[in-house]
Parts: sequence; C-alpha cells; structure tokens
Amino acid sequence: MSKAITLGLLTGIAGIMLGILPFGLRIEENSGLDLLFKIRGEKKVPSDAVVVSIDKESSEHLSLPDNPDKWPRSLHARLVENLSKEGVRVIAFDVHFIEHRSPEEDGLFARIIDEAGNVVLCEPLKTKEVPISDDPDAQNHNIIKLVKPIDPLSHTAAATAPFVLPRIPFKVNRYWTFQAGAGDSPTLPVVVFQLYTMPLYENFIDLMYKVSPHEAEKLPPDGDTAMKTMNIKGLIMDIRGVFESEPLLAARMSEELENSETLAADAEETGKLKSLIKMYAGSNNRYINFYGPPGTITTIPYYQALQIRNGAVGNRQIDLKNKVVFVGLSEVLLAERKDSFYTVFSQANGVFISGVEIAATAFSNLIEDRPVKPLGSYFFILVLLFWGIALGMICRMSSILVALLSVVGLSIAYLVLAAYQFKMNDVLYPVVIPLVLQGPFAFFGSVLWNYIDVNKERQNIRKAFEHYLPKEVVDQLAKDVAHIKTGSRVVYGICLFTDAQQYTSLSETMEPHELGKFMNKYYEAMFNPVKKHGGFVSGVIGDSMLALWVSASSDAALRDKACLAAIDIAKELEKFDQSSDGAKLKTRIGLHCGQILLGHIGALDHYEYTPMGDIVNTASRIEGLNKHVGTT
Repeated sequence: MSKAITLGLLTGIAGIMLGILPFGLRIEENSGLDLLFKIRGEKKVPSDAVVVSIDKESSEHLSLPDNPDKWPRSLHARLVENLSKEGVRVIAFDVHFIEHRSPEEDGLFARIIDEAGNVVLCEPLKTKEVPISDDPDAQNHNIIKLVKPIDPLSHTAAATAPFVLPRIPFKVNRYWTFQAGAGDSPTLPVVVFQLYTMPLYENFIDLMYKVSPHEAEKLPPDGDTAMKTMNIKGLIMDIRGVFESEPLLAARMSEELENSETLAADAEETGKLKSLIKMYAGSNNRYINFYGPPGTITTIPYYQALQIRNGAVGNRQIDLKNKVVFVGLSEVLLAERKDSFYTVFSQANGVFISGVEIAATAFSNLIEDRPVKPLGSYFFILVLLFWGIALGMICRMSSILVALLSVVGLSIAYLVLAAYQFKMNDVLYPVVIPLVLQGPFAFFGSVLWNYIDVNKERQNIRKAFEHYLPKEVVDQLAKDVAHIKTGSRVVYGICLFTDAQQYTSLSETMEPHELGKFMNKYYEAMFNPVKKHGGFVSGVIGDSMLALWVSASSDAALRDKACLAAIDIAKELEKFDQSSDGAKLKTRIGLHCGQILLGHIGALDHYEYTPMGDIVNTASRIEGLNKHVGTT
C-alpha cells in the first residue's frame, strides 16, 4: 500500500509541476481547450449581436477596391444612417479611421455619427520603445499608446476603444476586457456592452446605493446625467475603480439583485445586470467562448446592410431593432488577410475567423456571462493531485493488463466528465496533462517499479538458493526451472563425509535453541575450509556433512584441495573444541573419489541437489571405519 501511495503522489506531483509551468499552461490552452471545443461542437448564439461584413462580395457589388481602407467614408455614413433607421442600439466599427481623407467625406461621416449618438470607433495601439538609461546595452521600456481616430470622428463618436487580441503563441484563445498596458482602458466589447445596457443604468446604481451608498454617490445618478457630464469611457473607468476599491461590492450587489422582487420579475434585465456586475468585478483577461466556426455569428454583407428596409433585404428578414452591429473585415477565406486570426475553429484550408467576429463573440459572452472559466489554482492543483494518486495506486496494486484497462477506462470517464462540464457550465478542466502525461506516467511507472521489485526479489532468491546450491546450479535454474528434472549428470567427484561422536548424548543435555546455536558454530568451523579449497557443501543431516569437489575427469589438483580441506577441518574443529565451554564433538572424516551421479534427485514437488553412487556410500563407510581403527 505504501508503494502504491508513493507512486500516486509522484504521479500527482508530476502533473502539478507541469501544470503550473508556462509550457504546461500553453499545452492545456492550445490543445486541451481545442479538444473540448471540438467535442462540444457549435453552440447557440445570442441574437443580440450582428456582424456587417466588409468583404469581397460587397466590394464587387459596390464596385469598390478590395482594400477597405480605400472605401469612401460617405459610404460608412450611409450605413450608419440606415442602421439607425432600423433601430440598432449600438454600432461598433472595427475599422481604423486614423488618417484624414477629403474634408467633405470626413465631415459627412462625423455629422452622421453625431446624429446617431451610438457609434463606437476602434482605437489601434502603437508600441514605442523608450530607453530607461544611457547604457546602450540596457533594455528599453515599452510604452503602449492609444491612437485615437481623427478629430472630427473621435469627438462625435459615443466612444472610442481598443481591441487588440493576444496571440499565445499564434492562436487566439483570450481577449482583454480592460487593456492593462494602456492604463486599464476598457476594450471595444466592454464599451459596447455598457452602451447597450445604458437603459438599465439607474437600476444598476440603485443596487449599488442599497449596498454601498458612499460608493454609489461617486457616480452619476442616472444615464442622461452620465452621458451629458462625462464620456462613456470615463464612466466605465470610474465604475471599474469603485469595484476595485471595494472587492465585496460585486457579491453584495448580486445578492441584493437576487432578493429584489421588482428587478427579478424581468429575467432578461436581471441577467444583463448580473453580467454587468461580473464584467466590472471580473478578470481583465478572459477566455473567448467561441460559438462555432467563422460565420456562426449572424453576418450580413455590407452591401446588403445598405439595402435593409423595414427589417428585410429582398426576401430575407433581418431584424436589427435594439441589437448591436459590429462592422469590420469579415469573410470566409481570411488566412492571407491582416485582420484574420487562428482559433480553435480555424481550418487547414484557410478558413480563419475575423477580428470583428471575435469582438462580436466577446460581446455575446459578456451578455450571457458565459466566458470559458478555467479552474482556480487551488482546484486545478487538487484535480491533478487526486487524479494522479488514484491512477498511481490502481496501477501499482493491479496486474499490467488490469492497470492498462483501468487507465484507459478512467481516462475516457474523465474526458466525458470534463467535456460535460465544459458543455454545460463552460468550465475548463485540464485534460492534456491528466490524460497524456499522468496516465502513461502512472502505468509505465508501475511497470518499471514492478520490474525493479521482481528483479530485486529474484536476486534475493538467488542469494538464498546459493546457501543451498552451487552458484552455477542456481544460474541454470534461474534460466530454466525445468532443468530440475533433466539436469542430472555423471561427473568425477570427491566426496568428503563427516560425522560427530557423542552428538546424541549432547542433544539430550541441551535445550533445542542452545543446541542450534552450538551446531551453527560447529558447522561454521567445517564449512570455511570447504569453501576455501573450492568445494561446496551438498548436504547436512543432524551432525553429518557431505562436501563435494566436482570436475569432468580425474584431477589430481582437485584431490589435493579436498585433502587440504580435510586437514584444515580437523584443525578448525580442534580450535572449536578449545573455545567451547565443556561441550566437545570429536569428528570423523571420510574421503573417496570416482564417478558419481550429481543432480536434482526426487519426484513430484520435492527435489534435492545431491550426489548418488557407490563412491558416496563408500565415503560414508570410510568415515565409519575411523570408529573401528581409532582415527579421525
């Protein structure tokens, strides 16, 4: 169990270590998020956002160049005028108007924007490097500057806002709600959402006043006052400042909203107020919850948007009343366009998603309050830890086949659960690290650990067998245990037999435990000379020992070794008798040589490695002859 827990902890810690590194986070963001999006598929899109696409089809219908920067601004004025007649609540241009054109064109567009009162223009960002010291090798400091549209347009627009998408490293998965590098400036989706929900501004302030009057008093009391006394961007930044200064404000406002019977009566307004609160209290950096491939957001070609009359273009019904329209470059094949982005739904054939559609998607996420929500750091670590512990323990305690099936089965179940949570609750669970790293880590870790344990156990068994059998015999058995039945052979052997006088009377006077200790010391005195002179002990019965020297043929040097061993045994036993207190064993030794059968002798489930033949019996009888002639 301890080994299983150890492997589980190692698997969990390995997952956590990779998960908290930038590399691991990128894997989850680029591969794990992709997998969950593809399993989930397309998702229903809120109807509040519509994209008017500046595309090749429109340029052909309007006889205009493909480059939208060269389109006349009087055309954009016509579009704004037409969309306003259709009751559009907010119009957002994801187009840069940072260069002056003809005064007539610019003036007309500015006048129409002013009359509409609901147009938001995009601000590009420019980065400028400023040296922080005179040292030429020192790093420069980057200053991000917002570039406003030309004066006539920026002054008449309801707001201007940036919308720059982070590509990490090349794929777009997130967007900013507040651009940290540009003084926490609210981005295009945030500005549009606040304008879109201005009819609910008084309800929003009333909620704040009920839970924090001193903070509510910092803001205009109603929408009209807010729009007259300050620009929408300034209002947004003031509201953001209030939420940052009082971290519990969002929770208290949400609770008050839940308890308000008046506001709760209108589910749609309640939902928008909740989303507004969470937008201001939430993170600056959010995952985009894509609804599907390019074109999933309702898209109208630019030329058709100019033709809309009373909610229709020809036979196509297009209801734009109280909706938000995003205008920008958007068409099916955008891979070579500067405003195209690689996302989870991009395809290898060059179908990329446009920046304006991503802006509309981010806005829709804000309305629903349904961004992709990654697990918090605490739960992220717990998931990887407990998943690793479970896998490690199961793999360590199971056979290889069961471990493999368990890893596969649990991984499928985990993926199904993660996909369900993503589909139903937009929660992003880690999937790549648990399935691709921790699963194989636990399985192969257990296989390696089992191999090490088995090998260690095998070595221990070998060492144990070497106490009973010659090393070469143990080697043979380790290779093939069937050698037990077929390994007997006829060899030239020298048998040394010993027997002790007075052993019977000695065993009757000693306790068994004491007798065992005494005999162990006795045998140690005899075994050392045998081993020293190249023999091995074949067997021990009571007070008798049989030692062998074996070769393929008659060998005088081998006989010398056996004789020297016998002489040394006699010497060692003499020392033993002198060192023992009272108890002494006079030992007789018999030697003989010749052809013997050596091998595993036995049947069924019991075998002994022992010699057989007349030479063995004769050596025993020679040992017994000592008794009659008075020798040892």
